[in-house]
Amino acid sequence: MSEFSDLYQDLILDHQKNPRNFGDLPGANHHADGFNPLCGDKISLDLKLSAQGLIEDVKFKGSGCAISKASASLMTVALKGKRTEDAEKMFHQFHDMVMGKEGVPAAELGKLKVFEGVRDYPARVKCASLAWHTLEAALHDHKDVVSTDDGVQP
Repeated sequence: MSEFSDLYQDLILDHQKNPRNFGDLPGANHHADGFNPLCGDKISLDLKLSAQGLIEDVKFKGSGCAISKASASLMTVALKGKRTEDAEKMFHQFHDMVMGKEGVPAAELGKLKVFEGVRDYPARVKCASLAWHTLEAALHDHKDVVSTDDGVQP
């Protein structure tokens, strides 16, 4: 394994063991729950959005594999202070990146680029994207539980 790969692995393990923005969010005004039926990962995401569409705070709870938990942790760090339009753009960039779509400006995703390699493991794509699909549901006030059963084949 290269030194570069080791750094990425360390970043994922750090966010899995010490997730940022994990817990309850008093005063949240948007919420969504997500579930990955393939492996049982679960996430509950709370957002506190301003009237101007600014993500003032975001927290998550749940259980899952290292990829799922690290993705949620890194996502919440990246979203704080962003406008909802920017969050939507990040969702699409992240999703395209993990799906292996060509021409995605992954460099714009900063540390989230660590998940670029999951595109080679379709079952892990669902793990990495669970928090993001849940974010999308929370932003649009969808009340159904989000499932990553979106056509990505394991």
